[in-house]
Amino acid sequence: MKTRSHTIRAALTGAALASGLVAAGCASTPAPVAKPTPAPPVAASQPAPVAAAMPAIDSLPPTLGPAPTLKLPPIERRVLPNGMTLLVVEQHELPLADFLLVLGSGNEADPTPRGGLASLTALLLREGTSTRTSPQIADQLSFLGASLSTGSGWDMSQVGLHTPTAQLDSALALFADVVMRPSFPQKEVDRLKKQRLTELLQARDRPRDIADRVFASVLYGNVHPYGHPATGTEESTKSITRADVKSFYETYYRPNNATLIVVGDLTPDDVERRARALFGGWNRRTVPDTRYPQLASSSSAPTIYLVDKPGAPQSSIRIGNIGVPRSTSDYFALQVMNTILGGSFTSRLNQNLREKKGYTYGAGSGFSMRRQAGPFSARAEVTGTKTDSSLVEFLRELRSIRDTVSSTELTRAKRYLQLGLPSDFETTTDIAFQLVPVVVYGLPADYYSSYVQQIENITQADVQRVARQYVDPSKMSIVVVGDRASIENGLRALKVGEISVRDMTGAIAPLSGTP
Repeated sequence: MKTRSHTIRAALTGAALASGLVAAGCASTPAPVAKPTPAPPVAASQPAPVAAAMPAIDSLPPTLGPAPTLKLPPIERRVLPNGMTLLVVEQHELPLADFLLVLGSGNEADPTPRGGLASLTALLLREGTSTRTSPQIADQLSFLGASLSTGSGWDMSQVGLHTPTAQLDSALALFADVVMRPSFPQKEVDRLKKQRLTELLQARDRPRDIADRVFASVLYGNVHPYGHPATGTEESTKSITRADVKSFYETYYRPNNATLIVVGDLTPDDVERRARALFGGWNRRTVPDTRYPQLASSSSAPTIYLVDKPGAPQSSIRIGNIGVPRSTSDYFALQVMNTILGGSFTSRLNQNLREKKGYTYGAGSGFSMRRQAGPFSARAEVTGTKTDSSLVEFLRELRSIRDTVSSTELTRAKRYLQLGLPSDFETTTDIAFQLVPVVVYGLPADYYSSYVQQIENITQADVQRVARQYVDPSKMSIVVVGDRASIENGLRALKVGEISVRDMTGAIAPLSGTP
């Protein structure tokens, strides 16, 4: 399709060509030899017609309209006799289905001396059953065009299957075998333990991993489950045995602790029939509750926990405190507030530390909400020479969010959350994973249907209230991992708070005085 500029260009080129042809034609006529006659008067040349001026380009960003309401298909809920819950969402657009088994126990259930047991157990599920070896499982999945995933997180473990419905019978038989009859071969236990130890050794050289580990330890201590790394430590990994894995599985992998989320080209009746046939023989058992120790009250003054990483060109900064559980009634207000503070690219923290100052590739913040109060943290990996300057900007933004937010910021944050929601439900896999928090945290079935309106209801007063209640930099812990020799004096000069030198596990480091 020709644009307006193409048309103007063609018109001007054509006019020039026509003028050239006329000139050439006049030149080819022989001059008369008779007495010269006066030259006719030359008419003034007429300018070529000029097209109308193009409209000025609007440099203003587009105005966002109201967010449309997200309408999701209904969720059918059923319960089998052994206590296993089914959540079924019909999606008949493609001949595909996702099955996601969610167990209500995860990393928080690790025994204190066996940190990382939940995650290792989940990984071992697909490494062999009583009827299939690990290579046989992989070969069958490849033949069926299906995929199988296992894993654990805070408050849950999960096993997922994505399959064409044409291969449903075979794929579900494999899925049920992995869930109900894992054999935990000793050679696979040893192999995954070695792999885990290698990963932990590599993490010792990554400042961001060190900062995350120390930050959790500082906030929660060594007794609370949230104070331990989800993948454990080198000591805990070495101590895990096959008997530990089997015991964890027998304790927590029970139908009355499980919900099967099914999304795809199936009906609820078909799902229930298949689930009864495959999982009906899975025996229920009482599942112990996780015991959480009482948390210490927040510090009355900030402390900088400094971890030395000699020669590090960057510093990893974590600032925060114990936040709120997922059950908080302030969830939506906190989502909007944090989007303004550090939850998006246009947030205050990122615009300041990245775009304005150039100290980092990215800065942000967030609330990790779990069954119990998870951590709030503001974080970034910054240029080592700007460690103290970065901390100043972090604290400035954390104080500033408590004062006020503009109506423009509020509207932008709301639209960011609202307009981004539909993209989380594009595929059957997406829908299945979005239903996980509904299962784990007991959210209402219409949670996502009312999400847009819940966000819209948040006011500037709501944002200011939750910012003042939950974001108080005068009581936050600060973890900095970097080259102590080059950054400690700058941090001390800020007089933000006491400096405590720690090792990479969070323990007080020996000879922790000023270098």
